[in-house]
Amino acid sequence: MNHLQENKQNAIAYYKMAYEGNPRKATELFVGSHYIQHNPAVANGLNGFIECFERMRELYPQKSIEFVRAVAEGDLVALHTHQIWPGNDQYVTMDFFRFDDNGKIVEHWDSVQQIPEKSANPNTMY
Repeated sequence: MNHLQENKQNAIAYYKMAYEGNPRKATELFVGSHYIQHNPAVANGLNGFIECFERMRELYPQKSIEFVRAVAEGDLVALHTHQIWPGNDQYVTMDFFRFDDNGKIVEHWDSVQQIPEKSANPNTMY
């Protein structure tokens, strides 16, 4: 398997494991020696990530995630997801992860948008 495919699989496994309630294990398995966070709602570093996802697990245990697509180029992986939160509150996210030379995640950016009830076109956000 080439490193691009492996990075895609690892990004999905990392996000899925953290999202479903085990962010500490996810960071142990998939994150490098440092972690740069660009989401302004999450503190920088591993502890900020772990605390955020542990809080989400406690507050919203019934949330779900579907990985719609993953794209890898160079040291980056982009994930396009569909998230459903309590009350059928739905979001589309685009997450970008940078990997180091050892195949570990070291940086994260994301964009989150709530899926509107009405659209000016018949296309989905996926």
